[in-house]
Amino acid sequence: MKLFQQLLVAPAALGLIAPMAANAAELNINGVSNYSASSEEVKSISQFSDVYPTDWAYQALTKLAERHGCAAANPNGSMTRYEAAALLNTCLGKVAQVTAEERLLINEFGPELAIIKGRVDALEAGFGEFEAGLFSTTTKLSGDTTFVMGGVDGISDKESLTFNYDTKLTLDTSFTGEDLLKTRIRSGNFSSADPFTSGAALEVASSDSSLTIDRNYYQFPVGENLTATVGAVVRQDDMLAVWPSAYPSDSVLDVLTYAGANAAYSLATGAGAGISYSKDNLNASLAFVSDEGSDASQGVLTEQGSDDVTAQVAWVGDNFTVAAAYTTSDGGNTTDTADANDYDAWGISGVFNLDNGISLNAGMGWKTPENESDASNIEDETTWSFGVVWSDFGADGNDLGFAIGTAEGHRDDSGYDDPLAYEVYYSMAVSDYITVTPSFFSIEKDGADDVTGGLVKTTFRF
Repeated sequence: MKLFQQLLVAPAALGLIAPMAANAAELNINGVSNYSASSEEVKSISQFSDVYPTDWAYQALTKLAERHGCAAANPNGSMTRYEAAALLNTCLGKVAQVTAEERLLINEFGPELAIIKGRVDALEAGFGEFEAGLFSTTTKLSGDTTFVMGGVDGISDKESLTFNYDTKLTLDTSFTGEDLLKTRIRSGNFSSADPFTSGAALEVASSDSSLTIDRNYYQFPVGENLTATVGAVVRQDDMLAVWPSAYPSDSVLDVLTYAGANAAYSLATGAGAGISYSKDNLNASLAFVSDEGSDASQGVLTEQGSDDVTAQVAWVGDNFTVAAAYTTSDGGNTTDTADANDYDAWGISGVFNLDNGISLNAGMGWKTPENESDASNIEDETTWSFGVVWSDFGADGNDLGFAIGTAEGHRDDSGYDDPLAYEVYYSMAVSDYITVTPSFFSIEKDGADDVTGGLVKTTFRF
């Protein structure tokens, strides 16, 4: 870094300057105190006093401000020497090379710049210690907040316009450069009885208004091609080497986010462990999740506990991915009775990416309960979905998406309506960190009125 850049520091640091021994002609204590008391960023050198318009330095600073556009208005009054140094820093902080006149200004206000630099160096050192005490140097904090404004028609007494939020904060830490410790904190204010978590459930809707750890697992390599995962709060797909769908790019209805095989890709969450193998185009995974693994009365791998085991094999080509999955779940069922959560399930899903930015996504799944009950509608079921995402539609970063699929597992019953779910959305990239997504959806109900709705979802990533 060039010498003059080392001398230039942030004007905000002036508020931290303590009284120091200095020549009275060089340091105006009252001026510094007045400046320190102000928390506002320097907007115009008309705020200053002490260096006068008749001084060459004042005139040189005026030209400097006009040349670099670093002051909101031309100077029309005097300023202190420290304020002049702050303006000098603002104007030259990012300049690669200075002129002869600018060098004279740096020399003129050198003592003030040096004092400021000493105070800021100490401040930066303190901040470094503060940050090191909070996080590992290999920890990354990221997050997103989603606002959802919308409503539905077709659910009695639940048709008002609502405005809700969902927030997730993620801490990713690596200890070796190849491993990952993930902790995610989530909170939201969707009501568990409202449409967006029940009759028209959204993937983004979180109904727990408290701060909840909804991910807590450790992932690390085992040899060259194997990756192991273990965690107290881990979801099924966290342990799979491949997710066989690119739909949706910006999720809306929850039921259309399971790659068409809703029972095989159940997204069970709890204490779990898994291992995945990846070499060339072949990927294979084995994952285990115990839904009640933190409950001592049920536990892990017990007869009372609900345990899910998933095996997946996938092939990843240059422009396509296809995967087959099998899941067995016991649902914690300890009796020989019909239970919707005690089943075996299979699924096959895939995505094909066209050269024009369109991805075609399709999947189908089959579910067979351990014990059937026609009276309780616990029977063999099939699910499927088809989704299209058109990337950069209308503008770079914008996505148009459409999907159709089963609204619930379809049964082979006489008179059954085979209800479907539809959605269309347009995700608009306002910036690299903000997207706005209007969406319209419809969900058919067996023997009941259809539910239709619309929403505008705004996602902030940070």
